[in-house]
Order: sequence, then structure tokens, then C-alpha cells
Amino acid sequence: MVVKNTEYILDIVSQGYEGEGIAKVDGYPIFIEGALKGEKVKVKVVKVNKNFAYGKLLEVIEKSEGRVEPKCEYFKRCGGCKLQHMDYKTQLDFKWERVKDCIKKIGGLSEELVEYPIGMEEKPYEYRNKVQLPIGMVKGKPALGFYAPRSHDIIDIEECLIQEEDANKISKITREWIEEFNIMPAFVDGKFNKKGLLRHVMIRKGFKTGEVMVVIIATRKDLTHMNELIRKLEFHIEGLKSIILNINSRDTNVILTPEFYTLWGEDYIKDYIGEFKFNISPLSFFQVNPEQTEVLYGKTLEYAELAGEETVFDAYCGTGSITLFLSQKAKKVYGVEIVEPAIVNARENAKMNCVSNAEFFVGKSEEVIPKLIKEGVKADVIVVDPPRKGCDIKLLKAIGETKPERVVYVSCDPSTLARDLKILDELGYRTEKVQPVDMFPQTAHIENVARLVRK
Repeated sequence: MVVKNTEYILDIVSQGYEGEGIAKVDGYPIFIEGALKGEKVKVKVVKVNKNFAYGKLLEVIEKSEGRVEPKCEYFKRCGGCKLQHMDYKTQLDFKWERVKDCIKKIGGLSEELVEYPIGMEEKPYEYRNKVQLPIGMVKGKPALGFYAPRSHDIIDIEECLIQEEDANKISKITREWIEEFNIMPAFVDGKFNKKGLLRHVMIRKGFKTGEVMVVIIATRKDLTHMNELIRKLEFHIEGLKSIILNINSRDTNVILTPEFYTLWGEDYIKDYIGEFKFNISPLSFFQVNPEQTEVLYGKTLEYAELAGEETVFDAYCGTGSITLFLSQKAKKVYGVEIVEPAIVNARENAKMNCVSNAEFFVGKSEEVIPKLIKEGVKADVIVVDPPRKGCDIKLLKAIGETKPERVVYVSCDPSTLARDLKILDELGYRTEKVQPVDMFPQTAHIENVARLVRK
């Protein structure tokens, strides 16, 4: 029996889905953050539940060959990068095992379907083109950075290793501006302050264009000393294209509201994925790792196996980025998305890139796609890229009834992917392969592309 507040010497036998080490005492699992498979560790049990416990890592007695010293000084306190104590090969191995485990245990499929992850071998750092940094007062001092794990405690961070260099510069300039002019944050020690002004700063950068957007999220429009901040940013940030103010006066975890004011420059920045150009506004969805996005979309296009005569449905199409990639080799692509502003952006993106064989619809994919089929539109290929919760069961059934030759499933969650692949298998579709793509090095997240064919 495992006892709380007791110390144990344990062998780590596997990794949990979030990267935590798992040890077992008479079959009873103990989850230990920071421990790696193959290590012998000294642990203090801090929480005991009926079916599992949590332990605090006190000492690594025998180290894994995959253990490295984290490069980031905030690693143990920040809730962002959970895997920096693993070398990059070990990170990819862990993600591979995670996807295989989901495919086998949840999907009931062979783990041999899962290819080895495509990673960022050269530089698995500085890959984020977007960051949202909360601002608050912590113990009487302004803090700007990231939240600690499972809390709203802000860790004041001067340099983040996975975000781009300009983002770190803008963070530093904003912090200095707050201190110089005593700008009061809207959160003090985690609690909302009605008299406070600043909530977040959001930074976006076009990696291929070099264009930079800064969005200041404040509680009211008459934010003091904004001209001084604008001048500092204009002087120090070479690619600065846009400075925007967003107003959010509510006590909420929601970061952005629809109320925007362009203070300097343009309303959006531009960037490319492959040959396609996109306008990026503060609310636009755009993949945060542009290098790996090209890999992900390229694999999607490869798995669609288009010869030029196919009609393709792109469900959950967002702003149409995958739709445009598919349009290169399809006769016609229909993109469907429930968020109307995203479809407005998708149509603009298609027009800007002179794509004439893509058409977009607002609505639920599980309702729009069956309607198109009733109207006589037959899909040869269906591509789905759902949110983390996976596909709506109605859409999966609609795919089964539509009987396209191929289905390509893009997923940001291996668990819901595996669940949906099992359902599609029962509906007559055989999974041929699953290709993980590491979009988020140093974290436990992994994207996947699955190719399915009609049995």
C-alpha cells in the first residue's frame, strides 16, 4: 500500500501522455513529473487516489541516457515546455510511443500503422510565430510571462526559448514601459483588479515576410502613455507592421474580444505557407509553427493522392489553409467551417491567391456535407481537421454514407484520432498509415495525419 508523504525508491517503467514518468508498486501506478523511463528515482508521494498516486521527484539515482539539462532557466516553474529534460530524439521516441499506444488501445488497430514522427532536427527552438503573454502584479512587482502549471500565477519571463527573437524583444520593451510609467495591470496576485489597465500582450510574426504585429489587450480605450510604447516599438522592432489595441474589461479567462483599434500601421500582417499568401489579423487562426505546417499540409496533400479530377470536401476548414493546398491538385474543393469570420478569411485568402476551384460554406460540417451530397455533389476524397475533441459522430456517419474513395484525417490529439479511426473502420474505412508531425517541440503535443481508404 502506498502511503502519502512517504519516500520511495522506484523504477520508472513508462511515460504518461503528458510526459510524466510512471512507476508501479504492486501494480499500483505512481505518476512522477520530471522522471524518465528507465530511471531509478527517489520520490515523495504527495497525493494518493483510489487507482493512482502522484509523486514528487526528489533525486535521480540512475539517469536515462535521454536526460539532458534543460536550456531554459524557467523550466521547473513555467507550464509551457514539459519535455526540455529529454534530448530531442527521446522526445520524438516518447511521442511515437504515445501515438502507437492510442492507436492500439483506443483504436483497436495495429501500432505498426504509425510512422516515426517527422521532427525539427536542426533547431527545435524559436519556432512559435505567435505568443500571448499575461501581465499582472506579483508580490508588488509587474510580471509578464507565462502561467505556472495548473494555476494563474504568472512567472515573469525575460526570454522564452521556443518563441521567436522579436517576441522576446517586444516582451522586454513592454515590461520596461510598464515599469517606467507605472501602468497598472488588471490582475494583482491572480485576482482581477477593476482599476487595472493591462491584461496581455499578443505578438505575431510572419516568418517568411518578417512582418510583426503587436496587440495590447487592455481594460479600456484611454490607455495612458501608449504613444511612448509605440515609439519604442517602432524604433527597436525592424519588421513592425501593426500595433493594435484590444479592449477587454471583463473578469474572464477569454483573452481577445471583437473590439479592436489599430493604433499604428495596418490591420493585419502577411505570411506564406508554401506558395500561398495569407492575411493574418489578431483573431485569425494560423498554425504557430510555419516550418512544420508545410510538412503537415504536404503530407495531407500526399495522402489525398489527387490526380486533378477529384472533388474534395475539407471539413473544419478554418481559414482555408489546407483547402488551398488541396486546390493545387483537385478539380474542386469545398471547405466547410462553423465560424463565419473564418470563412470570410478563407474566401479572401482564395481570392488573394487567385484560387478559383475552392468554394466555402458556413455551417456544421455534419450538416453541410450531407446537404451538398443531396444536391448531387459527390466527394472522391474527404479531409477532416477537427478541434481537439475530434469529429462529430454525425460527420463520421455522413462520411460512411458518402463513400469517398479516401479519407485524410488531420488531428491534434492522438486519443480522439484513435477513437474516430475505430468508428471509421466500422463504417468501412481501413487506416493505411498514421504520420505524426512534431509541431510543438519541447512540449507533449503531437499532430498526426492519417490516410484511410474505402474497404
